[in-house]
Amino acid sequence: MSLRPDLAIIAGHVAPGSRVLDIGCGDGELMAALRDGQGCDARGLELSADDVAAAVARGLSVVQGDADTDLADYPDASFDYAILSQTLQTTMRPDWVLEQLLRIGRRAFVSFPNFAHWRVRASLAVGGRMPVTRLLPVAWYATPNIHHVTVDDFRALVKERGIEVEGAWFLKGDRSTGSAMANLLAEHAVFLLRR
Repeated sequence: MSLRPDLAIIAGHVAPGSRVLDIGCGDGELMAALRDGQGCDARGLELSADDVAAAVARGLSVVQGDADTDLADYPDASFDYAILSQTLQTTMRPDWVLEQLLRIGRRAFVSFPNFAHWRVRASLAVGGRMPVTRLLPVAWYATPNIHHVTVDDFRALVKERGIEVEGAWFLKGDRSTGSAMANLLAEHAVFLLRR
């Protein structure tokens, strides 16, 4: 089974043998790839009891918890990487969660859907409604997304917080796209951050 494109980017940039915390790990797909392919000590935190059970059934170390409250319980610099894939926009305080990632991990990967993508803009401009697409497959009232972050919003937040961007990748569908005009053309973004 191949990884989702943003997860493949993350997996391709995690050093073998690293200690990793995957926050919002779902069923543990990325953790299993890191454990099996790169010999990483991968741990997970997941809100959904069903996903925790699925990850544990894969032999993964996952606990049920909430990124909005439970990250404070982890010790400083306890992981080489803290990963938050497609979860930032679902948290109550993305700024606080980002600070926790960089406290817990020496580096942090953050991936998110770009709500400034031209199709989202066009849907709002032409139809006046939030889009339902392959990558944003549910209506506005059923989405777990509570913060509609854009590439430029995220860049501004990390700059404001003095966070270094060590790497950035942008996806258009399942393919990589350049950083030029990423706020308009990228559907998803992946950032590697450090203090």
